[in-house]
Amino acid sequence: MTGSSDKKIHSRAEIEHRARKDRIFLNNPVIMQGLGLAPLIVVATTLKNGIMLAVAVFLLLTPMRVLAAALSKFAYFRFRGLTYALTAAVVYIGVRYLMGRLYPTADLALLGLYLPLLVADPIILKRYERPQRERMHTAARKGLITSLGYMLMLVLLSAMREFLGAGTLMGYQIVKQAWFPMAQLPAGGFIILALVMGVWRAVALNVKEQMSLGVQKP
Repeated sequence: MTGSSDKKIHSRAEIEHRARKDRIFLNNPVIMQGLGLAPLIVVATTLKNGIMLAVAVFLLLTPMRVLAAALSKFAYFRFRGLTYALTAAVVYIGVRYLMGRLYPTADLALLGLYLPLLVADPIILKRYERPQRERMHTAARKGLITSLGYMLMLVLLSAMREFLGAGTLMGYQIVKQAWFPMAQLPAGGFIILALVMGVWRAVALNVKEQMSLGVQKP
């Protein structure tokens, strides 16, 4: 009995460990941790905006995390928050230049302050709260996975809000009449995100239960 119980506990621990490493589905930073909500709610009202934000996050998060991991070896550990913030600000200069080459100024203006505010977004800076230092290859791997998880939510939610709120996708008319015009407002964004989070978490919980059953089978 004890061996069987220990095996189940061990299996559950393994599943939880695997789930924590999956930043795209089982441990998506938006769905499970509530990170990066401000750009999602306020700016990601169209698919174009969502894609631009996704590109910015891809260019910013992983390089910043790797550089911060490298610099933290030479900085006082108590100043790790300042190290991450300054690193993000420096990396953002290059990101803003690249974004300016990729998109017209008028399109970037649609993002308002929320493009530079990515520097201080919790999804960018949350790692510094942990007491352990991070290796550079770990920072690169986790930064990339976290970026992909957040980019997925940016594209998914922005597409849903544009379609429901305006009946379009990338500016092209899909349906004649919008089904939920409120989706274009922050309040509508909260409603849609809450529904997505509820369904997503239920599916993720079911997947983990199925994984647990599969591990326990002889």
